Amino acid sequence: MLATDHNTTGITYPHNDVTLESPEWLATQQTTKKKWLLIQPKSSTSIMVDSGTVSMPLNLIMVATLAGKLFDVTLIDERTGDKIPEDFSGYDVIGITSRTLNANKAYSIGDNALAQNKIVLLGGVHPTMLLDEATQHCTSVIYGEIESIWNELASDILRGTMKSSYRAAELLPMTTMQRPDFSYALNSKNAKRYSSRIPVLATKGCPVGCNFCTTPTVYGKSFRYRDIDLVLDEMKYHQERMGKKEVTFSFMDDNISFRPQYFLELLEEMTKIGVRWNANISMNFLHKPEVAEIAGRSGCDLMSIGFESLNPDTLKSMNKGSNRIQNYSSVVGNLHNYSVAIQAYFMFGFDDDNEKSFQATYDFIMENKIEFPVFSLVTPFPGTPYFEEIKPRIRHFEWDKYDTYHYMFEPKNMSGEKLLDNFIKLQQEVYKKKAILKRMQGKPLNWIWLANYAMHNFTKQLKPEVFL
Repeated sequence: MLATDHNTTGITYPHNDVTLESPEWLATQQTTKKKWLLIQPKSSTSIMVDSGTVSMPLNLIMVATLAGKLFDVTLIDERTGDKIPEDFSGYDVIGITSRTLNANKAYSIGDNALAQNKIVLLGGVHPTMLLDEATQHCTSVIYGEIESIWNELASDILRGTMKSSYRAAELLPMTTMQRPDFSYALNSKNAKRYSSRIPVLATKGCPVGCNFCTTPTVYGKSFRYRDIDLVLDEMKYHQERMGKKEVTFSFMDDNISFRPQYFLELLEEMTKIGVRWNANISMNFLHKPEVAEIAGRSGCDLMSIGFESLNPDTLKSMNKGSNRIQNYSSVVGNLHNYSVAIQAYFMFGFDDDNEKSFQATYDFIMENKIEFPVFSLVTPFPGTPYFEEIKPRIRHFEWDKYDTYHYMFEPKNMSGEKLLDNFIKLQQEVYKKKAILKRMQGKPLNWIWLANYAMHNFTKQLKPEVFL
């Protein structure tokens, strides 16, 4: 049942499946279609974000797919070089998605559109986490996902009776999720800037509840998943659209492996259609060799895994129960046995970190030949339990710098200067040419090699002031 502040009649409109007062019926009463402009803002951080090729904005594409049934929709993506107009006179509704690191840009666009008397919708992670702040820069905040409040929102737009925020009392099952219409992004004159990897979604949510993560607020701690046939149909659609079988997909799920049975059934079916894929994945059962085997057999070329830390006290403090350090080497070995590369995430700056944490991480990466290590500084994102815990110690609230690469607070066991010195040294050592050759020895020549050499050029220029 959708959340709603008004009753609908439920009367069937003659000769149609549309009910009186439904969005579809209200749309038929309009003399002209309302025009929407959906905007993906670029981030202004100085670090390598939104540079080079970028992934297609799946969440915004899903909004366009929904809205396109009733409205005239245009999508622009500033990351690819699309220009955001100053004059919004050609549009009725301006929809903007925002993460924390581009919140100020999103707010500026929203303020401009409000000044031109447009309906302004702000959605995405940051407006959800800081609803009161976001409300000042828009007509309405979309709290969490739009699918679960769509009928209410669309009806209010058509009537001109907007609420300050829309939040679902209950999240809809993913069985109602339509196949996203990628033409909204692919028809852009700058579509060549998009990665060739097609984003796809099989599940939503993560019940683990790490204290630094925004997912439980955005999607709740429930775990929802689509019928496997729907996921496969979407993949086959893209194979047909692109005229080839070996299409590469990126799962955008927060924790696709949380339900092992579902995950393994999905992979078994994927073995039959010949795709390639990568995903963010938790470690909850990756130490089992059979998981790596089916991952490799189903076309996985890369798994992105949050190792986070080699310090058990740090893992405990962040509520990362799925990470067991004693399993780390087994996880890596299993995946490598089946030619699955690893993008490994490590975070530094927790109170339990010390200078030995950096050496331990370097040794682990080199001994296990991790193909693509990614390093970040602990970032307490607004709205998370960790943000509230650390808030008195946070150095600033400049949202543009909340990119996981800026220095936020001083950990208890080392000075900020020591933290940054070690953080830079670790990256430079891991991405030295000799280290790259050692880690990548025997690996196929592919984009991961190129990413390593790009990181070599990037890291050798790092200085502490970049992170301040």
